[in-house]
Amino acid sequence: LTWLLYIFLYGQAQVLLKQTDVSVTRGQTKTAWMDCIGEGISDFQTAYIHWYRHIPPKGPERVLYIGQGLALYDDDSYRNKYTSSKKGTNVCTFSIEDINSNDEGTYYCKFYFVAVYLFAVHYNVASPPASSEILQKKHENQIMYVCLIEKFYPEVIRVTWTDGADKEVTDNIVKGDVWKPTNGDKYSIGSWLTVPAENKDKNYYCKYEHESGPHSLSTQGIYYMLKM
Repeated sequence: LTWLLYIFLYGQAQVLLKQTDVSVTRGQTKTAWMDCIGEGISDFQTAYIHWYRHIPPKGPERVLYIGQGLALYDDDSYRNKYTSSKKGTNVCTFSIEDINSNDEGTYYCKFYFVAVYLFAVHYNVASPPASSEILQKKHENQIMYVCLIEKFYPEVIRVTWTDGADKEVTDNIVKGDVWKPTNGDKYSIGSWLTVPAENKDKNYYCKYEHESGPHSLSTQGIYYMLKM
C-alpha cells in the first residue's frame, strides 16, 4: 500500500488522510479491505469521502462516495463488488469482494481537495524479504551505507533512513527503484546513505515498511564491505 499524503486547510483545521497498510495482497475469491483515516475533519460522519480505483491501462475512476448513511455508487454494477462504511469518529473503510486478477490496481480515498494515494491490491500471496543487510564503503572523507532488501512480494515497500535519535535523514539519500530479475517473481530494492567520515561512530538505521511487516537495520556492527 503506497500512500502519498496531501494536506490542506479546511476552515481553521489542517486535514490529513492516512492509511494503516502499505499494500494489500489477497488470494482469489477473498475480500480485500482498507481504512482511510481522516484527521482534522470536524464532522466526519457527515463528510463526503470519495473512493477511486486505478486499474491500468484505464485512468482513475470513481467507484462510490459516502456521507452520512449508505454509500452512493457511480454505477449500479459496483454494488456487489465494493462496499464502504464509516467507523468511529474518523475511519472510512472500503472493501473489494471476491477479488481476482482483474482487481489488481491502486485505490485511493479523497475528501474535497485532499487525496491519499492508496492501497495497491495484489492478487497473490505476500511474502517478507528473504534477506536484508547494510553494506559499508569508506572513501576519503565519506562513508557510504547501502541498504539492500531482497526477494519480497508485492513490490510496494517504503524505505527510510533515521539517525540515532530516530529522526528521519533526508540529505544525501539515493533511493533506487524496485527491480525484479527476468527469471524471478520476487522484488528487491536498494537505498544509499552518504555521511561525513567524522560521523563514523554515529548510528544510522535503514527502516522499511512492507505488507509483511516493518523492520529496522542498524549500521553499527557492519562488517560487510562494498566493493566499488
